[in-house]
Formats: sequence, C-alpha cells, structure tokens
Amino acid sequence: MDAITLLRDDHKTLRKLTSDLADTTERAVETRKKLLDRIEAFLKAHTTIEEELFYPAYIAASDGDIEAKRQVAEGVEEHRAADRKVIPDLRKNDPSTVQWSGDAKVLKDYVFHHLGEEEEEIFPKMRELMKPAELKKLGEAMLARKEELLAQERA
Repeated sequence: MDAITLLRDDHKTLRKLTSDLADTTERAVETRKKLLDRIEAFLKAHTTIEEELFYPAYIAASDGDIEAKRQVAEGVEEHRAADRKVIPDLRKNDPSTVQWSGDAKVLKDYVFHHLGEEEEEIFPKMRELMKPAELKKLGEAMLARKEELLAQERA
C-alpha cells in the first residue's frame, strides 16, 4: 500500500470515529469514554507516522520548498492542538455534560479541517513529486511503524 493510500484510509477512520463521538448524547458516558480512547490511540499513531516519516519525505521530495515546510509546520501545530488541548480537555471534563459535547465537536472540526488540507494540498503534490515505487516503500515503512505504535498502546 502506498503512503497516500494508507493516510487516506486513516483519514476515513478518523472522520468516522470523531463523527461518532460528536454525535453522542450526554447519556452515552461509557460510549464516549471508549470512543475517546480509540480516537486518542489511533490519532497518536497516525500523527506519529506523519511526523516521523511522511512529512520529512514530503519536505525532501519538494527539495525543502518553503511552502512545503510551512504546510508541515501547520500540520504539526494542528496535531498539537488536538493532542495537547482538545483531548486533554475532554479527559478532564465530565463526559455527561454539554461542555463535553462542545469539546467533542471541536475535536471533530479540528480533525476534519486538518485532513481536508492534507488531502487537497499535500497529497496531490506528493503524488507529483514521488514515484509510485517510492510512495509504496514509504507506505510500507509507515504501516510497520503504525502497527508497532498501536501494539504498544494495546500492551
């Protein structure tokens, strides 16, 4: 599987999980907790493979183009917003509240915005810059790392 296909598949999963979370009601406390656990683990693995493997490959393939560097910097900051702000807020707040519902919607909005930018701006450029065999090799490395990270989460 090539790198972009892997990330697009992850994006589908993240859209589904964050939509499911945002659609829960204040009575669905246990469902909310379980979904948040899944989102956090999956998002951590996803953002790690992007930051460790995909983004550096994108910058290298674009010969260090300043626009590529800006896109990566923005992507990393969007990861941080979810990892360090929204998810921690969800963790510390009561999942039976309306406030929690608002935070879940913000997480969904962050995720959808970030994924859309990657799909519309970075992925098409990456397909132009890298040969199919290179994208496949990168995808295999990303998949191996993702599986390693998810296995650590389950342990």
